[in-house]
Amino acid sequence: METAKLEQAVATLLPHHDKDEAIKILRASAAAPPRADENLLLEQLFPRLEQDAARELEMIREELRREIRAIVLNPGASGERLQKLRKEMAAENVDGFIVPLNDEFHGEAAPAAAERLKWLTGFTGSAGVAAVLKDAAAIFVDGRYTLQVKNEVDVALFTPRHVSDEPMSAWLAENMSAGETLAVDPWLHTENNMSSLKKVTADMGVQLKSVSQNLIDRVWEDRPPTPLALVQPQKERFAGESSSSKRNRIAAKLAEKKIDAIIHTLPDVIAWLLNIRGADLPCTPFALGFAITHQDATVDLFMEEKKFTPSMREHLGNMVRLHSPTEFEQALQALQGKKVQIDPAVTSQHIVDQLTKAKALITRAEDICLLPKATKNAVEVEGTRRAHIRDGAAVAKFLHWLSVNGPTGKVDELSAEAGLRSFRESGENFRDLSFNTISGAGPNGAIVHYRANEASNRLLEPGSLYLVDSGAQYLDGTTDITRTIAIGEPSAEMRHRFTLVLKGHIALATALFPKGTTGSQLDTLARAALWSAGLDYDHGTGHGVGSYLSVHEGPQRISKAPSTVALVPGMIISNEPGYYKTGSYGIRIENLVTVREVPPPEGAERVTYGFETLTFAPIDKTLVEKSLLTDSEIAWLNSYHYEVREKLEPLIEGDVAEWLRLATAPL
Repeated sequence: METAKLEQAVATLLPHHDKDEAIKILRASAAAPPRADENLLLEQLFPRLEQDAARELEMIREELRREIRAIVLNPGASGERLQKLRKEMAAENVDGFIVPLNDEFHGEAAPAAAERLKWLTGFTGSAGVAAVLKDAAAIFVDGRYTLQVKNEVDVALFTPRHVSDEPMSAWLAENMSAGETLAVDPWLHTENNMSSLKKVTADMGVQLKSVSQNLIDRVWEDRPPTPLALVQPQKERFAGESSSSKRNRIAAKLAEKKIDAIIHTLPDVIAWLLNIRGADLPCTPFALGFAITHQDATVDLFMEEKKFTPSMREHLGNMVRLHSPTEFEQALQALQGKKVQIDPAVTSQHIVDQLTKAKALITRAEDICLLPKATKNAVEVEGTRRAHIRDGAAVAKFLHWLSVNGPTGKVDELSAEAGLRSFRESGENFRDLSFNTISGAGPNGAIVHYRANEASNRLLEPGSLYLVDSGAQYLDGTTDITRTIAIGEPSAEMRHRFTLVLKGHIALATALFPKGTTGSQLDTLARAALWSAGLDYDHGTGHGVGSYLSVHEGPQRISKAPSTVALVPGMIISNEPGYYKTGSYGIRIENLVTVREVPPPEGAERVTYGFETLTFAPIDKTLVEKSLLTDSEIAWLNSYHYEVREKLEPLIEGDVAEWLRLATAPL
């Protein structure tokens, strides 16, 4: 929107407000993702607006939002943007610059203002990093994105490399010479990451230089502002524990370790600790900011107050001190001589540098909040159970709709994605999706983190597979489910591969294991059937899930990667083995489970844990090759489908109920 047009509109609609401030608010609110309750913020900041004026402000926000999306994601401009970056590198007298995907908070997602990797390369995945030199550039992604990166990024500008097989360290060694300088933004690199880079560059004889301002920010003239979205209390009836109780628990641990303060950077940690939820990021109820918890159970919170609902100050109480984000560095300096804990895996090198300058006594360990956050209390687990039943009903309605419309050849990925969302939106306590839906037809289903768009959108064709991985954010829980559906008659190979994936899913769902077991020790169970056929998949088998928080939550996981974190009762984790045939189809079956203590087998000598399945929606029986299943596996599938029917039938009716009875009939 032209500046003059925006100024005129604001002057007309908000004559009693400071024009420049009102424009800043509108731009910042447009930088936040759309949410059903987002108008509450405008109503709060611009009270007593006439209805017509309010609608016009909403339209202006949407126009600004479209502009932001077009600015951030413009692959056609990558060449020009790369040229500008290299010019700035020359001005800074450096030979290379690293462009990570993350922001200064080091969570999984970042707001538009921090999407520098997307702005530069056009890559939209959730994990990646680029390295830019004077005459070469490369982008490094993991196995989930090896296909996607080639579709999105101009490979003439950025060489795609698999981060494990062709790591950035090797590429830098191949392309840089001793005596050259590699620049980084210390806000965007954790201490662990910087330690690795220091070793790599030292071995190469290359100087590693921290820049005071990100080089991309210097040339990104129309960079969006930081997002402005509503921050609200998460009520104790959903959280299951007061913020005061949590703060006292954490403070007691600090006292036990003789630590004066701990720095929190992860948005989900701060949301959990203070029982607050925001909307600064897509699909994730985070409010971006930093926090410092002290041994006396007080917390310094660095967050924009204009984002708060009127009830927030009372909710936080007088033990939480609110500061402007601009005061954070001053607060770090005030920790002089204090023993301060940081998590080197998620704390920016810039924060460490400030603490070092202040002569704070730094101790390094995982954030004390991570394990308590991941270990859900009884209220959170029960809330998640209820959320999954409502979510399962929405998925069942969608699967019924798909069974009627899918075989017609008129449904495409985007219309299916929109249909699924519409079924969820009417559910109680629904707030948002928990991630962007993966709606992959045929060969697009083989792209692990595929995202349909107008250019890639495919019809669901008879004889193909359709993979849909989706979830929702409810006030009482976060869901994540993947189903693979046969459109028409599947091939024998499809049935074979699907059944091997199902066998792995069942093996993990029914696993019993002693207290102290980690997810990496269980990962083989989900892969064994595929391995026996010479097959595998290039992603983890399970990730932690929050309670109306992030759909990807640590520290627990189930994967080939080693893990030292034992699974404990209350943890919620996904069970999602898969198989992907490049250029043909993808298969994944995903349910969420929670760890629980189970009655030990006769003669057991150890405390025994197992999983309770939380997700309830039909698994496509037309893809099951019964002859490949054991009697116990058939019994599991039949029992699971019986539970699906029992739990969902009260929430559905008519044709959907009849379809559900057939879809869950015994194999």
